[in-house]
Amino acid sequence: MEDKKTAKFSGRWGFILSAVGSAVGMANVWGFPAKLGANGGGAFLVAYLIFIALFSSVGLAAEYAVGRRARTGPLGAFKNAFEARGKNAGKVGGLIGWLPLAGSMCIALGYAVIVAYVLKAFFGSVTGELMNVDTGKWFESFSEQSFSVVPFHIVVVVITILTLLLGAKSIEKSNKIMMPVFFIIFIVLAVRVAFLPGALEGYKFIFTPDWAVLKEPMVWIWAMGQAFFSLSLTGSGMITYGAYLDDGEDVVHIAVRTAVFDTIAALVAAFVIIPACFAYDLDVGAGPSLLFVTLPRILQDIPFGQVFAVILYVAMIFAGISSLQNMFEPVCEALQKRLPKLSRTALLCILGVVCLAIGVNMEKISLWGPWMDIVSIYIIPIGATLGAVSWFWLMKREDILDEVNKGTGKPHGKLWYFAGRYLYVPCALILCLVALFMKVAF
Repeated sequence: MEDKKTAKFSGRWGFILSAVGSAVGMANVWGFPAKLGANGGGAFLVAYLIFIALFSSVGLAAEYAVGRRARTGPLGAFKNAFEARGKNAGKVGGLIGWLPLAGSMCIALGYAVIVAYVLKAFFGSVTGELMNVDTGKWFESFSEQSFSVVPFHIVVVVITILTLLLGAKSIEKSNKIMMPVFFIIFIVLAVRVAFLPGALEGYKFIFTPDWAVLKEPMVWIWAMGQAFFSLSLTGSGMITYGAYLDDGEDVVHIAVRTAVFDTIAALVAAFVIIPACFAYDLDVGAGPSLLFVTLPRILQDIPFGQVFAVILYVAMIFAGISSLQNMFEPVCEALQKRLPKLSRTALLCILGVVCLAIGVNMEKISLWGPWMDIVSIYIIPIGATLGAVSWFWLMKREDILDEVNKGTGKPHGKLWYFAGRYLYVPCALILCLVALFMKVAF
């Protein structure tokens, strides 16, 4: 049985901050600016915002709704959806629910390594080491070495476990601190970057669409994938958060608010990184090196650079831990249901040990980089697709609409369901097919 003390968030804003915390992470801080930079700037932003609007109001709202309806995570949610096709189908759904959970754990393996890198950079900022080195050589000194960030890796996993011990309550409490601080820190950094010579060209790049770029199908595909990743639409974590949501809340309204804050976080990160890259004539489409080579190099050259470096990496640690919460929580919740004799603390510790035991073997960027590519190209789209098909093609329409319409003054009906069935589901399927094609072709 689930502990009643941990069953729900205390209120709407506690839930929204926790959901935003789970969504805001590396996908926002380097993923979004890097893809924006590599795919035409303003044109990519237009495509991205279209998908964010659709996926949040329909896909994310549906994940919240099915989680609340089942009052449990993916196992129960998929089982309930499949039961519309018969009891035996429900059993199949319960088994399929393990796939998104496995995906969450796979994401956590590589993600914890990335956050460990961030913690190392934070430590280097505090000591001043990062301000006095060739950042490229500094990054290579540990990114290409096995077992290079083990102490930082352990600290990251331990902190994540500690913030999860009381379930919804501790997730909410930690994010009520971490998320406001994250936004404040990045706004401060964005204001500082705005005064760099040449920064104006970066803003023009972000907000001036080259409409011809939208003729390229892959720009739309990358925007679609980024939207799925950024909103944490994996058929796992957001369902579990929905299970902790009160019946009186409007899931569509909350999903849209989650997306708004998540998008603001992505844009603020872009306002820091892209104008800075233009000011220093650096590659705006770089990946991990944006955080560990490009930005530190810029911070070395500006007044109070060390202070801003510390601020930057504190914000990144907060974003990383809040996202890891979303990866650990659904797995822990599912195991609690299946192994009631083990305490939540014991299960979290077991998950932490598994994460470390496997994760330390991929601390080299040449290992975790491809691993995270596999996760983002295959695992996330597969989880999102399984969920999308389940909610809009297997589950009874009246069941999902009944849950979606709880707590709303203006009921959602045919248009909302049409958007889910004929727009959201095809987007998820297209992403999976493109991922398969890319694997075969390359």
